[in-house]
Amino acid sequence: MTSPLLFRGRLLPRLVPYAFVAVPLAYMTLFVFGPLIQQVWMSFTDTRLMNPTAGDYIGLENYQDLFSDSQFYTSLNITIVYTILTVVIGVLVGTISAVALDRPFKGRAILRTVMLFGWAVPSVAATLVWLWIFNGQSGVASDITEALGLGRVPWLTSVDWALTSIMFVTIWQVAPFVMLVMMAALQSVPEEVREAARIDGADALNVFRNVTLPCIMPTMQVVALLVAVWSIRRFEVIYLLTGGGPIGSTSTLVVQLRLTAFEDFELGLASAYGVVGLILALLVASIHFLVERRRALVMLK
Repeated sequence: MTSPLLFRGRLLPRLVPYAFVAVPLAYMTLFVFGPLIQQVWMSFTDTRLMNPTAGDYIGLENYQDLFSDSQFYTSLNITIVYTILTVVIGVLVGTISAVALDRPFKGRAILRTVMLFGWAVPSVAATLVWLWIFNGQSGVASDITEALGLGRVPWLTSVDWALTSIMFVTIWQVAPFVMLVMMAALQSVPEEVREAARIDGADALNVFRNVTLPCIMPTMQVVALLVAVWSIRRFEVIYLLTGGGPIGSTSTLVVQLRLTAFEDFELGLASAYGVVGLILALLVASIHFLVERRRALVMLK
């Protein structure tokens, strides 16, 4: 017969890690995996918003309708362009800002606080302020272009400017987060290695390229992954600024999902949009893990 002391001494310590994992796993199952599985199943049904529990299984009909709709390819293209530009420009601006603030100088703390403002302010509140700034009739941005002799620009109502305006707001929100993470990564770069490179005659650019960049590259890739996934699923900025318009020029997959679900009442077809977005996010994550695996193999050699 096993004594209680033996149970506490041998088995109980082994169960402690599982106890810590059980709570977040239960939360993820209830609020993430459960709804996700339900959404995937719903994409194979003809569920409608008016009766969301009475959908019948229709196989791949929703996906056939999706892939035969030109608006789907438009939304997919907009999502990909929006994601790539957000990742490239956002990570680049954030990293440059982190490098600029890495060295101590007078007023650095104040400047750092100001540059974090875009990330710290609630997204909806900040977006509403930008909505006022980009107002074509009375917005500050149009006042500036008019003062420069360029006329009043229809930032959010023009097919040529709407996506650019959304990109500007998105990067304003994303770059401070990237800067914060990259500043933490820069603290891990050995100062003695950089100093040795300077003594050997390397200029600032060569020190950054050959010493600093390799050290912070893993962190930069993780940040790029997070920004990419967030961009694929971003809704409030786009919807509040343009609602997906004009003429669908800013309608990403998530915005089109909302339109299909709550204006066309097609929950099944909207779920198919969601599944495509999920696959796109998983594809981005897979690329990241493949790159990480390749780096690990190179380091082992």
